[in-house]
Amino acid sequence: MPGTDVEKGALQTAFTELTGCTVPIQLAAMGGGVVTTALAAAVSTAGGLGMLNRAGSLPLATRVRELEAAGVRPFGVNMTPKDPEGRDRPDRAEVEFAATHSQLVEFFWAEPNPDCIGWVHSAGSLAGWQVGSVAEARRAADAGCDLIVAQGVEAGGHVRGSMGLLPLLDGVLERVTIPVLAAGGITTARSMAAVMAAGAAGVRIGTRFLATRESGAHPDYVAALLAADGESTVLTDVFSVGWPDAPHRVLAAAAATAQANEGQTVGALAGIPIPRLSAQAPNRDVNGDIAAMALYAGQGIGQVNRVVPAAQVVTELASGARRLLALWGDSPR
Repeated sequence: MPGTDVEKGALQTAFTELTGCTVPIQLAAMGGGVVTTALAAAVSTAGGLGMLNRAGSLPLATRVRELEAAGVRPFGVNMTPKDPEGRDRPDRAEVEFAATHSQLVEFFWAEPNPDCIGWVHSAGSLAGWQVGSVAEARRAADAGCDLIVAQGVEAGGHVRGSMGLLPLLDGVLERVTIPVLAAGGITTARSMAAVMAAGAAGVRIGTRFLATRESGAHPDYVAALLAADGESTVLTDVFSVGWPDAPHRVLAAAAATAQANEGQTVGALAGIPIPRLSAQAPNRDVNGDIAAMALYAGQGIGQVNRVVPAAQVVTELASGARRLLALWGDSPR
């Protein structure tokens, strides 16, 4: 396709133009302290969009200031505007703080809320929503979002909907005109290129970044990921303490071990006990029975077999996807 960005050697899309990234890769803002500021910084510095989760080992403001002090741009913040009982409870001050200091504030696990989006826009930032259905994507677009993340059931961690990524992506692209990122099971250049050829403006990746040098995941968690294959995960509701009624994809062995464990707790974080079946993922500061904790992982885990720097992951995915798209004669959206 003469004159396309693919043939020029770039991988520019509507997402990169909107956010200022140079490659269409967003770090999934995984919670529980497994996403460190170092990981977010590495992804952004490599050309992607590093993300922080509202919840982390340190206060959000501290982590945001660390990125700013290091000159990291662009980066975003993910928020889950619900309390443990599932009720909407957005914190306007926190949303506005995140929007003032980052390029994107993204929401998840709540109905698209025009008020939240308005707070983000009034502070001068972009607003995104991760969705699990076509109807939710339409509501997010109508509420004023600048971009949407379509999450398929292949995703690790908490799963919003019930559709596979490709049919969900197809339906969402038919109904909205804003940029759409694809999320769920994407760990290789081939899977990245496939969803971009289908129309995605980029990808949101979590599991692959757990096995990086900058990851905050506990070493035993990382080792379990490296030993797993594509059939090693299960969509379940086992790890529901702290986040009830929320389906999630984890390593099947972790779910089985957790259910067999008869103790009241499985470990501790900063001296605070971690209950059996807690939704807390084990980060480096956790101690205890790691194998019985929530080892979140997506279905692309079979292609994650080594720990490398996060920047290398970004480069390999982007360059590989670019080559494949050029070979297929397709152009990024």
